[in-house]
Amino acid sequence: MQKALTEMNLQLHHVVADITGTTGLRIIRAILAGERDPEALACLRHYSCHSSVETIAKALTGSYRAEHLFALDQALALYDVYHEKASACDVRIEAVLKELTINRGHDHGSAPPVSRRRNRTDQANALAFDVRASLFGLLGKDVTTIDGLGPYLSLKLIAECGDDLTSWPSAKHFTSWLGLAPNNKVSGGKMLSSRTRRSGGRAAALLRLAAVTVGRTDTALGAFYRRLSSRIGKAKAVTATARKIAVLFYNAVRHGMDYVDPGASSYETRYRTRVINNLHRRAKTFGFVLQPLEPGAGAVS
Repeated sequence: MQKALTEMNLQLHHVVADITGTTGLRIIRAILAGERDPEALACLRHYSCHSSVETIAKALTGSYRAEHLFALDQALALYDVYHEKASACDVRIEAVLKELTINRGHDHGSAPPVSRRRNRTDQANALAFDVRASLFGLLGKDVTTIDGLGPYLSLKLIAECGDDLTSWPSAKHFTSWLGLAPNNKVSGGKMLSSRTRRSGGRAAALLRLAAVTVGRTDTALGAFYRRLSSRIGKAKAVTATARKIAVLFYNAVRHGMDYVDPGASSYETRYRTRVINNLHRRAKTFGFVLQPLEPGAGAVS
């Protein structure tokens, strides 16, 4: 569609963020319906569009040649067909989740507890039903309370790993299967390498994506990611955070764990306490005792 518009010198993609959004599709359908007045087309903008009517009108002054209009019509028809097929997939996915819930004999209801987190519902590829409620009915737990796991990503994880994780006796087995656990190579009592093994699994890729997302949040997992990122690099921090999320996901699905985020400040406090305790232990080993620095006291030169 954008190619056809550009060939008609209609620079719609410069004034709207997405030509397949509300404003873009309104204008495209109006053009194919016979409207040619730039002012009239610009007035079709959605109220939330950042560009003004005048700016949009300037971008809609072009030449409406028949061959380009035909190409635009064909492209829009294909776009509508793809959306129709995608909607059919959404209906099928919802039906499968309901069928699995009934076959498992679960009766958890369809209303999960009210989430304090705000999950985006305006995503372009969002499913046409309440994924969070469907997953709660199937699992009996709201896995979206785990930071980094939104409803859509959680659904894809369930599709990859299943709703029954008893095949893995423990979280260590689960993370090893994902390729997120250290692959220790020892020879002669010496550690040669502890790099994680290469894995092409989609579940591990999804968890790494969640780790990158959670690294920008003010949560305990976010603080963990940022601390490791500054010390060992972003790549290793992503893997380590993805492993933590995988453990939380396993415990929630397998053992029904309820996850509550303690917060970034709580994590930093616990980390500081752990470091201080380690320093006290090491000082005691060498026959010293640590004392806190008096307030206002400067360093002794």
